[in-house]
Amino acid sequence: MRLRQKMPTQGGTKRLFDVEALIHWFAEEKREFPWRETPSPYAVWISEVMLQQTQASVVQRYFLRWMAKFPTIRALAEAPLEEVIKQWEGLGYYSRARHIHEAAHYFMMYHQGNIPSSYEALIKVKGLGRYTVGAILSFAFKQKKAAVDGNTLRVLTRYFAIREEVEKRQAQEKIWRLAEELLPEENPWEVVEGLIELGAVVCRKEPQCSLCPLRSSCLGFQQGIQRELPRKGKRVAITSLKRSVFVIVCEGTLLLKKGIRGSLMADLYEFPFVEGEKKGFPFDFVKEKIQPLSVEEHHFTRFKVTLYPELWKAFERKEVPGYEWVLYAEIGKIPFSSGHRKILGQLTHAYFTH
Repeated sequence: MRLRQKMPTQGGTKRLFDVEALIHWFAEEKREFPWRETPSPYAVWISEVMLQQTQASVVQRYFLRWMAKFPTIRALAEAPLEEVIKQWEGLGYYSRARHIHEAAHYFMMYHQGNIPSSYEALIKVKGLGRYTVGAILSFAFKQKKAAVDGNTLRVLTRYFAIREEVEKRQAQEKIWRLAEELLPEENPWEVVEGLIELGAVVCRKEPQCSLCPLRSSCLGFQQGIQRELPRKGKRVAITSLKRSVFVIVCEGTLLLKKGIRGSLMADLYEFPFVEGEKKGFPFDFVKEKIQPLSVEEHHFTRFKVTLYPELWKAFERKEVPGYEWVLYAEIGKIPFSSGHRKILGQLTHAYFTH
């Protein structure tokens, strides 16, 4: 007998959600990821935060490197923040790493280094939102808890033909309610993860309906509106910026600035720069221009930044307020913003030996 959940539609009539078809599809088609092999609360927590704003194929190497470096919550809590940020380097949205570090201290202080198994305890932790808490409780503790990410939201808005703009609170609550109501009593986490997987590999921005196990009962597909959903409000405009970047070397060191707390680039290192393309050198101490470097692009939040770097040589390591001279040999230990890390990648050892 097939397992089906009765679900309310927008009009209040009942329809069937084929839970068994989804579970069977997931068992056959799910991708292999290291966090699925050992879904401990810690592994689920770290992987789910990494997966926010980042594709799973990219996250794999970061996850494995992280778990090797910080195998326990205690190891994470005892690590310096700069070391934590360095392990996060390249994933972007660095507030996630800072919140993880703060949460590790919280778990050590209030839960003996363990992750609690209740929604009420987890939702108090800074950086843990409704989705992440639901994922931890579902995947690690096997509780009957929904976890609605962008993938699940896409599946459910199409399946139930939800036409409201999904950013609105009323639509969000409706989707979460539906996600919770369709969970079976037995192995509910398979449905939670199956919906996420379906949205990631089949019900994508351009849906592959011919491969979907829920196609026969999907209202969006039946009505031919699946490509119009989910509906979103007006997008935030992207601001384009141009910056002149000055890579200054002196006696085996580089002049760098660390982003201050509260800024977009908090705790990340960058070279000196000024707004505008090919602007004049910002410092007055003795210098010599060596050569221009390749132009790089940098994307963050709502900005697209084009960087115009040049390599300069200083003849003295003059103290510059807000900056520090860092040994080239130590550069690999500190975290850079993504655009400036690309510039760093253009440098070779030869620049620091003449």
